[in-house]
Amino acid sequence: MNSDRLLKKALAFDFLSAGEGQVLFEQVPTAELMDVAHAMRKTLHPGNKVTWIIDRNVNTTNVCIANCKFCNFYRIPGHGESYITTIEEYKDKIDETYRYGGRQLLLQGGHHPELGLSYYTGLFRELKRLYPDLKLHALGPPEVAHITRLEGSTHLEVLRELKEAGLDSLPGAGAEILNDRVRRLISKGKCSGKEWLNIMRAAHALNITTSATMMMGHVETIEERFEHLVWLREVQSEKPSDSKGFISFIPWPFQDKNTMLRKVRGIRNHVTSEEYIRMIALSRIMLPNIKNIQASWLTVGKETGQLCLYAGANDFGSIMIEENVVSAAGAHHRFTSGGIQEAILQAGFEPQLRNQQYEWIEMPENVEQQAISC
Repeated sequence: MNSDRLLKKALAFDFLSAGEGQVLFEQVPTAELMDVAHAMRKTLHPGNKVTWIIDRNVNTTNVCIANCKFCNFYRIPGHGESYITTIEEYKDKIDETYRYGGRQLLLQGGHHPELGLSYYTGLFRELKRLYPDLKLHALGPPEVAHITRLEGSTHLEVLRELKEAGLDSLPGAGAEILNDRVRRLISKGKCSGKEWLNIMRAAHALNITTSATMMMGHVETIEERFEHLVWLREVQSEKPSDSKGFISFIPWPFQDKNTMLRKVRGIRNHVTSEEYIRMIALSRIMLPNIKNIQASWLTVGKETGQLCLYAGANDFGSIMIEENVVSAAGAHHRFTSGGIQEAILQAGFEPQLRNQQYEWIEMPENVEQQAISC
């Protein structure tokens, strides 16, 4: 298969098959992939701005019965370290987030067997009552699937009620790799890949903006990575014309520290910095209908993240005032508002603050800086 022809096809924003994407992964030098992906990025995002956001990842609960083999965060029901976040704790965390200039929560948790739809709708309404301008980027397809099973309802009805209660957007959490061979090995207790995709279809039908993700570098094959990308692209192609659908795509490497995958099966993250940059470039090439590609500095670090800005990525993500799940498996990188802007400037770009809808916003005045450094 002629790789030059495939690169020209990509530059024309034509869809490549999973097999064609794999050919590019296996045959084309990194610099060529970066050049093509960067050209596509400049077509979609003229100018020199790289976006970023101030938000906080707050966990509703750490109780979960999904038993994912890559997660160190969860606790089984009844565990001495289990918790459900209280309203007073939310208020403390949100007040601090507001002081740092943030107006959004990335709100996620576990598959708690006793927290159904009424819990989440009640929580969302209370948070919106207390903070009317707060944006809730909340839950994810596996949690929606779990709530749907608890209620004996449908994805559409659960999402409709969550939206009416204050859900602003749906994260792409729990995608991992969408092939069910992989899911049976690493996240058997979560929804299937097909259900994950169907929940996103239902969200798009309700005009709920979503994101998409991929966790790579564990038990998946290269073929399964590209299959994953094609399935996301297909769902995006099906969205209603008035829906943004998947507004962004964020791939990251598996974090292996102290996970069951590593301790029991000896599986370690095998994604090098170069391979991650290649996959960022190929994400841009394979997903021409998803406008924003985010580099996961949290898992790959500042320098690799900066190089990704020349490989198709146009977004540097969040300063992550708080993040507990990926960090529990070894992701240790940190940024302040000043640090993330400096990193973007060092890479040769202009930092631009955004909201979850990828709308540009001004930096709030008189905000505190975080005490941590990058």
